[in-house]
Amino acid sequence: MAKTQWSSDSYLNQIEALITNAQELFKDKLEGYLVSDTPKIESYQRYLTFQYHMTKGVQRYFFRVAASPKLARKRKLRKFFTSFANEEELHYLVAASDLRALDLEILPEPFDVSLWHAYFNSVVDERPFIRIGAALILENIADGCAKPAVKQALSADFMNRDNTKFLVLHQHETLPHGDQLVEAVTSASLSDEDLEDLILGARQGTVFYLRMVDWALGNDTLTLVASDRRSSLGEKESTDILEFSMADLELET
Repeated sequence: MAKTQWSSDSYLNQIEALITNAQELFKDKLEGYLVSDTPKIESYQRYLTFQYHMTKGVQRYFFRVAASPKLARKRKLRKFFTSFANEEELHYLVAASDLRALDLEILPEPFDVSLWHAYFNSVVDERPFIRIGAALILENIADGCAKPAVKQALSADFMNRDNTKFLVLHQHETLPHGDQLVEAVTSASLSDEDLEDLILGARQGTVFYLRMVDWALGNDTLTLVASDRRSSLGEKESTDILEFSMADLELET
């Protein structure tokens, strides 16, 4: 982790502890799932579904973060989030591509994903560090102590190179966004108010994400009750999925 410019190590310690705690909770859920008789391909379909709906339009959050007056004198951090938005923008189509390779459909948006967007859209402009705190969790939760369970989950007999592109892309070896995000944030000079929002967002991001994981693993019947049963894919969205290739992820210079 990069050397911090923060005035108090207590904030850094809290962020590190929150990331570690999220990884431990994620590990516990995966380990229980791996020894269960839950149909693994159905869980994988739900996992890619929630990732699709959660990451579609994700660039808007980070362009709004970059545009915030709170980053007006943090040009390096602003530049980071502009690049981050560009790199993350098409990842939802990778999840869709993996489902297509399995001949599985994208399910309707889970209710917890709808709540995620409703909440973070309401706070990102005035309190961007709440959304950044959530990103710190999302980009690091599959690392650390959770990594062996994630790798074991990837060894299911129906998984191959054609249908695991989203998971592989988000492993730290391939795309170290988790490390990059921690370094970018901890290298910035932030106010105590912004640091407190960062911590709040990390706590809230943990709750939101693990609720989605519960839905994917079949442990959350309440979300199933509340979710819309109708497909939310329009004609353009379906066309974008059909025309997508991994080469689309390469950024123009």
